This record gives sequence, structure tokens and C-alpha cells, in this order.
Amino acid sequence: MSGVNVAMRRTLLSCTSLARNGLIVLGGTLASFVPARADDLPLLQAVSTLFDFNRQEIAVLTTALAPLGFSVLAAILLMRTRVGAARNEARLRADIGELQAQADRFRALLFAEPQILISWPAGDNRPQISGDTALLMPQEFQQHQPQRILAFGTWLPPEPALQMDHAVDALREAGEGFLLNLTTSNGRAIEAMGRAIGGQAIVRIRELSGLRRELAETNLRHKALLEETEMLRGFAAAAPWPIWAKRAKGGLSYANAAYARATEAVSTADAIDRDLELLDSGDRSDMDRALNGPTAFNARLPIVVSGERRIHDVHALNVAGGSMGIAIDASEATALRAALVRMAEAHRRTLDQLSSGVAVFDGQRRLAFYNDSYRRLWDLDRAFLDSNPDDSSVLDRLRAARKVPEQPDFRAWKAKLHEAYRAVEPEKDTWYLPDGRAVSVVTTPNPEGGVTYLFDDVTESLELARRFDGLIRVQRETLDNLAEAVAVFGSNGRAQLFNPAFAKMWNLSPEALREQPHIETVEVWCTPLVDDAKIWRAIREAITAIENRVEVPLKLERRDGSVLDCMTMPLPDGATMLTFQDITDTENVERALRERNEALETADQMKVDFVHHVSYELRSPLTTIIGFAHFLSDPVTGPLTPKQAEYLGYITASTNALLAIINNILDLATIDAGAMSLNLGSVDIRKTIEAAAEGIQDRLATDRIQLRVDIDSNIGSFVGDERRVVQVLYNLLANAVGFSPQDAIIGLSARRTDHIVVFTVTDSGPGIPPDVKDKVFDWFESHSHGSRHRGAGLGLSLVRSFVELHGGKVRVDSIVGNGTTVTCDFPVDQTAHRNAAE
Repeated sequence: MSGVNVAMRRTLLSCTSLARNGLIVLGGTLASFVPARADDLPLLQAVSTLFDFNRQEIAVLTTALAPLGFSVLAAILLMRTRVGAARNEARLRADIGELQAQADRFRALLFAEPQILISWPAGDNRPQISGDTALLMPQEFQQHQPQRILAFGTWLPPEPALQMDHAVDALREAGEGFLLNLTTSNGRAIEAMGRAIGGQAIVRIRELSGLRRELAETNLRHKALLEETEMLRGFAAAAPWPIWAKRAKGGLSYANAAYARATEAVSTADAIDRDLELLDSGDRSDMDRALNGPTAFNARLPIVVSGERRIHDVHALNVAGGSMGIAIDASEATALRAALVRMAEAHRRTLDQLSSGVAVFDGQRRLAFYNDSYRRLWDLDRAFLDSNPDDSSVLDRLRAARKVPEQPDFRAWKAKLHEAYRAVEPEKDTWYLPDGRAVSVVTTPNPEGGVTYLFDDVTESLELARRFDGLIRVQRETLDNLAEAVAVFGSNGRAQLFNPAFAKMWNLSPEALREQPHIETVEVWCTPLVDDAKIWRAIREAITAIENRVEVPLKLERRDGSVLDCMTMPLPDGATMLTFQDITDTENVERALRERNEALETADQMKVDFVHHVSYELRSPLTTIIGFAHFLSDPVTGPLTPKQAEYLGYITASTNALLAIINNILDLATIDAGAMSLNLGSVDIRKTIEAAAEGIQDRLATDRIQLRVDIDSNIGSFVGDERRVVQVLYNLLANAVGFSPQDAIIGLSARRTDHIVVFTVTDSGPGIPPDVKDKVFDWFESHSHGSRHRGAGLGLSLVRSFVELHGGKVRVDSIVGNGTTVTCDFPVDQTAHRNAAE
């Protein structure tokens, strides 16, 4: 029993221990004990082993001890709860103290340096600010307005303040962090960093000092260096001059686009890969020698760029790790410099060729330049002038030689002359020398200091001026005595000169004309006599015109019936001279002659019209007569007696001759009316001559006249109206036969050139007298001159009309007693001739 008690006691102690260690009885069985901590598990195992209970025994024991165990366990649990609460309170106080200490350590660490923390909780616009606000805020806002820390414009310049505003807005709205290095209005360098942490937007602002400031400044300098490097790279890439960099051991390490173009590379990478050189070997050697020393390389060298040799200023210098160079196109500068040198030399040569004496004194009043005219004008020694004497020495030498004006106070005169060194505008004077010469002197101050003297010997000019004045007086007297009215108007349109005839012709007052009235005023005065706006406009334009100044002839009809012939004559000085001549009598005679000529032309036209009308009216009955004559000569109508046949032959010959005359008259009338047109085609010259010669065979046989034809073998053809050409040659041959005696020889020749075909007909008749030669082509002009020729005088008229209608010409060469030669020129290409005429 004692053993059981001992076991029970031990069990209670174990239960107590289990309760103290957090065991909980679930369902009244020991098997349902659950350890509160992991270290109680060995205890349970020990209890089970100690008692060596099986499940049934444990159940019986648990049932027996349940009331007692529950009470003990409840007491133990209550006691344990109180002990745990005290222990938790002590532990909580220790944790709070530890957290407070840790927070103090963090705050001390956080604010070990001056800085400000600004936080915005999620969904709250009210910021929480902590830290040293005196770091950033102005003095007047430190105590009373701490919230002004958020008004960045109060302690930051405008641009950084705007940058800060945008960064804070992006942080609060999108959680975008930032890191800015800024400078406050009072010159402090600060760092502003923004982050989104735990749902809050936090901004930390601190002053950069010590190592941080140096690091920030280094970053800024690095950033600025990077920006500057990019800027320089961009500039080098866009620069129009070749720029390159080489390594220390040689070889191209950088080249811009201009370098690639200059070396004809595909790209800058191609130029670097192929290590293309811009300079030739000799220039590169000179550059390498210069760069091996302490000096840079600067030279003006010729470089072939895009196949063109141009001058460049090449600059190269050593840099870290190699060398750099640039070639600036100096072709234009070189050309301009050479042009400037040439211009200066040309100016010197020009000044040496001037007849005016030129002397240039510098700012120290010493002679810097003189031309040969200056030396000859004053007869000064060249060695003296080449020694660069001062102005006073030159004047003293001229005074000693009596080559300056005589002055009562020479020193004062010289001082006044030397005021030109302080003057702004040029001065002009005339020196009357003791030897009788007059010298014009112009003193011009130079912009760079000094004075330029310009001397001109005006002795002859003054003499010419006196002579000119005398000549003007003579001309004025001459104009005053002219019968023609003359007036001279200047380029400004005002009357400068007039003679009495002009004032008298237009009824003008000489006193009013001496006031130099304008041409418009003179026009108003003259309008009562000539009221023609077109005439006066032409006169005004002739006087006031600047370009196209030419003579303008005019005719004025005045209201009093007189007629004036006006001529505007432009003068060399820009003035215009008007001349008026009364041509009333001449105009009346001319009018009478013109009326007579018009009457004669009308009568001639009436004659032509009458002939044309009569010829046309005669043609119809004449055609009928010819028809009946042919009908009577036909054997079908019956036989005729020999006398009747003879008379019928006379009728036929006469009617044919009359018809030819009428046809010729009609052709001439048609040509004069401009109604005749040519039927152009190819004209075979040889066949045309044969056709014309065949028409006069009967007359050649009757008068025993021989026709001699001379034609080139390759005469060919030309463009024309074949029928009219045959008619021309027939009339010429008929005219030659009519004027040639019996047993004579007439000639017909044809030759060809590149542009014309020439027909020539010659006879051995009596020739044409000079007084008749100009009339042979007129209508009905027929002169036998003792020959057998009889006709209406229309043959040569037709010849000239047809030849001229072809665009050709007719010439008559005749010597009395030696025959006549008629030459006709026909153009080869009638189409080309008509196009040229159009």
C-alpha cells in the first residue's frame, strides 16, 4: 500500500510538473496530454516508463484521480496564468525599453548630420516633417512657419524648385524615386532623395558636406564632363573641317565625317579601319617631328579633297594618349589674302600712274608713301623722301624752295594745316604758288591715324575754265541771234538756257524764263497755242527720261495755223535741248505736192483698172473670133479660096497676138492686186529653156537669127512655177529677137550656185539709152530705138513681176550700140525663201 501511495504521490508530482509546464487534460485521459513546450515531451515519456502503465491501467487511474486532478490542475493553471502575466508584463516593459533605446540609437544615428525627413502616409496629404529645418528654411520662417519647408520656391532658385516639385509629385502619385543634387538660395549644396517605403512617400533632404559634398561635386563634374564630351563629340562630328585623333604609337583612333569625306572613305569607321591618312608622307613626317617635341604643329598645307587641291590650315597637338589634329579650309582666306596683296600692289601702281600727287603721312606725321607725281610736282629729292621725313620737314624744305604760298606767319599757317591730323572730315584748299602755279590741296584724315595729301596742278584747269566762260558767252550770243527757237532743260526738268526766238515764238516773258521754270510750267504757258497732250507728254518724257535718251522729232500744228518742226536733242551732261523751227511754208508746199502725187496715183490706178476691165471685156469676143477663125480654117467647113485663106491667116495671127497682150495685161493686173499665186514644183532647167526656145523658132527662122544656148551639164532643177519661168524666158528671148538685126546672134545661158539659179539673155541690138533704162519695166513702155521691135511694152514688166514673185531679182545691163544683157536670179529653194520672208 505504501508502494502504491508512493506511486500515486509521484504521479501527482508529475501531474503538477506537467501542469506547471503547460500540459492540458483533454477528454480525461493521459494519452490526450499535449505538451505546451517541446521540452515537456521527455517528461511524459519518463512518466510512462516509470509507471509502466498500459492503456487500461492509465484509464482506470485517470478515472479514479479525475476529481482530485481537476482541482489541483485548476489551481495550478490559475497560479501559472498569474505568473505568466507578470512575466509577460516584465518582458513587455523590457521590450519597450529596448525599442525606445533602439529608436533613440536610430534617431541619433539618423540625425547625426543635419537633415530633414518629410513623409506622406498613404492617402494623407498632410506631411510629417522632422529634422533640422534651420538647414534649409530662411531665418524668418524657422519658428513661425515650419510648413513653408514645402514651399520649395522660398529656399530654392526657380529652376531647382520646379524640378523638386515635379519629383515630389511623381513620387507621391506613382512611387517614382529620385535623387537630386541642388543648391539653395543661400548657396548651400543639398541632396534630396525620395523613396516609397511601407506605403509612405518619404523625402530626405540633407546638406552635402565633407566627403559627400566632394563626391557630389565630383559626380557633377563628371556629369558636366560627360555632357561636355558629348557636346564636343557632336560638334566634331558635325564640323565641316576634318578632325582626327591618333594613338601614341600611331594609327587613327577617331575621325569625323568631314575627315571620311576628305579621304574618300565610305564612313568614319572605314577611315579608322583602313587607317587612311589626310596628309601626304612629307607633311606627315613634319607633323610627327613637331609633335615629338614640346611644340604643337601649325602649317598651311595643300590637301587634295574630292579631286580638288585646296589650301588648309593644319593644327595638331599632343594630348593624353596620343595626338589630335584639325584641318581648316583656308583656300578662300588664302585667295582673299593674295587678292588683298594684289589689290594693295595694284593701288600702289595705280597711285604711281596718277597725275595727282599723293603723299600719306602716318600717325607720327612721318611720310609713309608717296607717288612719283608728288615727287615731280614739288621737285623733291628721292633720297630725302625715302628717309621718311616728317610733315614739318617737308613743308620747311618746300618753303625754302619757294614752293608754298607766301605767308606772313608761316608757323601759324603750318599749324592750321596740321589740324587735319585731328580733323574728321576732309578739307580742300587751293595754293597759289609764287611761280604762278595753282595747286589744289585735299587733306583727308586716315581712320588708322595720319593724313593723306592729294595735290593737283589746276593751273591749266583754271585757264580752261576762263576759256570755257568765254566760249559760253560766245555760244550765248550765237544762240541769241539764231532764227530757230532754242531752249535747254536740265536733268531736273527746269529751263537752264533759252534764246529770244524761243520766248517770241511762244509769247513768253524772258523774265519768267530766267526763273528757270519747270517743263510742266512751260507746258501750261504754251497750251493756248498747242493743246495736244500727246505732244507735250512726249516732250516731257524726252526731258525727264533717265534711260533710252534718243532724239525725238515732233511736228506741232498751232491754233494760229502755223506748223512747227520740233527736235529734242539729249546733251552729254544729262540736259535736253529743244529746237523749234517754223515750217509753215514748207509744209504748205509739201501738202500741195502730196495732193498732186495722190491725184497722179489715183489716175494711174484708174488707168490700171480701166485696162484690166477693158482687157477682160475684150477677151470674150476675141475668144469667139479665134474660135470661128479656127472653124473656118478646118477643111470640114468647106474649101476657101487662096485669098480667103490668106485673110484668115492674118485674122488668126492678129487675134493670137491680141490674146497674148490681153493675157499679159490680166497677169500684170492680177499680180498688182496680190491675187496671183505660184504653182510651185520642181523645175527642170534644161527642159524649161528648150520649151521657151521652141516658142520663138518661127521668129528666129524668119529673121535669120541664131540662138546660142549655154547650160552647165549638171544644172539640175530648182523649186518654182515652171509655166511662169517658161513665160519669163520666152518674153526675154522675144524681146532680144525684136531688138536684134537680121543674121544676128542672141544668147541664153544658165548657171547655178549654192542658193540661186541665174538666167542671162543677151542680144546685139542698139542698146538702151540711160534716160530710158529706168522705164523699161514699166507698163506700156515700148521704145524701138531704130530696131524692128514693135509691141505693147508689157514683156519686161511681166518678167520683173514673175521673177520678184519667185523672190528673185532682175538686172539690165546695156551699152548704147553694143546690145543689152538681162539677168534673172531665181532662189533655189522657194520654201526656204518664203520662210525667211515670213
